[in-house]
Amino acid sequence: MHRVIVKVTGSQQGPDGKRDTIDMKARGRHYYRNGLHYVLYDDDSVDEERMASTVLKIGADHLTLLRHGVVNQKQEFALDHECRSQYQTPFGSLELACYTHKLKIDYGTVSGTVDVGYDLSVEGRHQSENTLHIEIASAPEDIHRLN
Repeated sequence: MHRVIVKVTGSQQGPDGKRDTIDMKARGRHYYRNGLHYVLYDDDSVDEERMASTVLKIGADHLTLLRHGVVNQKQEFALDHECRSQYQTPFGSLELACYTHKLKIDYGTVSGTVDVGYDLSVEGRHQSENTLHIEIASAPEDIHRLN
């Protein structure tokens, strides 16, 4: 298992044209198993007071985002594919539908980037157009392991 730095930049544009962005950086862990890259980290972008354990499962042509903790979520991204899932919060559950119109994965041994563009619907109503840019880099203290 390698230590990594995870950077996530996301944007969301609603029907009113207003754009919101998030920038998040965290230390995490990476391992490779059965043809998939797994990146594990704790994320406070949902709730600044409580963390969500996050797992990214990165394949050659798909990305799965799993969150557990303050929210429970499984979101899958595959080009030209719609995925339906439940977004569970302490206040209740919402049905999400994501249609992925852009997916670019450039991943090496331990580090790489993932770019996603998708439309999000909540409870059957179009909510927003979204982008995610994810960078995973080997943590400086682990660089010697790559040689």
